[in-house]
Amino acid sequence: MTALEQITAFVRSYPKADILQTFQVDYTDQIPANGGIFPSGLEEIGRKTDLLGNVAVTNQYNFGLYYVFEKAPGDGAGAAVNAGWVMDFQEWVQEQSALGLAPVFGDVPRQEKLTAQNGVLYDAEDEGLATYMVQLSVQFIKIFPTTDPWFM
Repeated sequence: MTALEQITAFVRSYPKADILQTFQVDYTDQIPANGGIFPSGLEEIGRKTDLLGNVAVTNQYNFGLYYVFEKAPGDGAGAAVNAGWVMDFQEWVQEQSALGLAPVFGDVPRQEKLTAQNGVLYDAEDEGLATYMVQLSVQFIKIFPTTDPWFM
């Protein structure tokens, strides 16, 4: 399973994800109860080499999650429900990561960290749509064993 498939399955496993009728990759329909994941690639955060020449690389995957909800114009109560859902999702991701229940991407599972942060109202249209965005990041370590014959 690719990293994108793993993270998509994880997001869909959120207990309250059933309010979304569709969840797509690299696309979000502008209709209510819709979501999308937008991968922005792999970023190398750091690199360390041990005495034997093995390399430990700290990587980070970054994703933008967009959620489109219905919101009646001027409806403060609906906005509070939508924002509450986004905040609850962020707390759920934190809990899953802290308890070791999130997907594993690297070679040192206990040091992995999955975060959902900066949940924000991204766009609100007059037609009654509200789009929220959450930044999802996964930090993990990949170990690359030495291939230098002098270290063997």
